[in-house]
Amino acid sequence: MTGSDDAVETRVLGSVAATGYDYQVIACDPELADTTAFCAHYGYALEESANTIVIASRRPEGRNVACVVLATTRLDVNGVVRRRLGVRKVSFAPAELTAALTGMTMGGVTAFGLPSDLPLWVDARVMVPARVIFGAGSRKLKLYIDPAALVAAGGVVVEDLATPLAAG
Repeated sequence: MTGSDDAVETRVLGSVAATGYDYQVIACDPELADTTAFCAHYGYALEESANTIVIASRRPEGRNVACVVLATTRLDVNGVVRRRLGVRKVSFAPAELTAALTGMTMGGVTAFGLPSDLPLWVDARVMVPARVIFGAGSRKLKLYIDPAALVAAGGVVVEDLATPLAAG
């Protein structure tokens, strides 16, 4: 079960402010929170849009990580993520586990305000744009911020955490 949107948003915005980086909070229709719909409707480029994805180990169970990747890439779950976690099997965390670990709902999960025991890995490609846009803890807000804030929030930059999507 997730916390109330207001409590989660307050926690997230406090975490963002603590990085010291300027940021913009953008209101969003919750029905348009998914990255592709949001970008199309609000005029943001997919190349500057990032997603925070929670991954859970299956063998052994109990190892989890939050990963930030650009919308134009695919997280290398069974390669880089699995090896870095040091497990045999991993998968995308189901919505219920994501909510239990982060307090956030799918479509609003962000790298800010995560529990201190949940590692945060950031694909190096996320660090290239001057600013990135991604969830703010709920489906009704987005953050637009310098990606260096992800490192200030405890993120570890990982080369090739994701691979570019095929064109077309």
